[in-house]
Amino acid sequence: MVAHLGANAALLQSVGIGITNLVFTFVGLWLIDRLGRRTLLYVGSFGYIASLGLTSWAFFSGHFAIVPALIFAFIAAHAVGQGAVIWVFISEIFPNRHRATGQALGSFTHWVFAALLTTFFPSMVSRFPPGYVFLLFTGMMVLQLVWVATMMPETKGISLEQVEHRLTAGKGA
Repeated sequence: MVAHLGANAALLQSVGIGITNLVFTFVGLWLIDRLGRRTLLYVGSFGYIASLGLTSWAFFSGHFAIVPALIFAFIAAHAVGQGAVIWVFISEIFPNRHRATGQALGSFTHWVFAALLTTFFPSMVSRFPPGYVFLLFTGMMVLQLVWVATMMPETKGISLEQVEHRLTAGKGA
């Protein structure tokens, strides 16, 4: 009976994560041309930092009951921010003559690192206390926030040629 409840809980969590991802991806797609790419990346970054930081705290303090809600918050932050923006951004950021190659490289690196993360995460949390693993991820998201603030150009409402001109002229963020 306990295993049956565990299987149902796992199924409900999986469905819940999928629904959260779907709903917030649509929210991100709806907002991307209204608020801009950088704004959504800020939203995603702050959502990442808050959800991962609180997850780290939950593991250190023993407040495990809030972890599922924090994982859902992480998924929502990802879907509305980085998850929606990356595909638009990599189609806009490369010069016309390199766009196809750039998009292929961007997609390739995205999926390779996503696969590496999902491959190594289970062994990371089995070898190190999960609080430290989530603290490491929180630190990485702080670095991402710095990158968004200093390097990420806004491409909302700008033609591809204008984006190329700004970047080649050194007027990034």
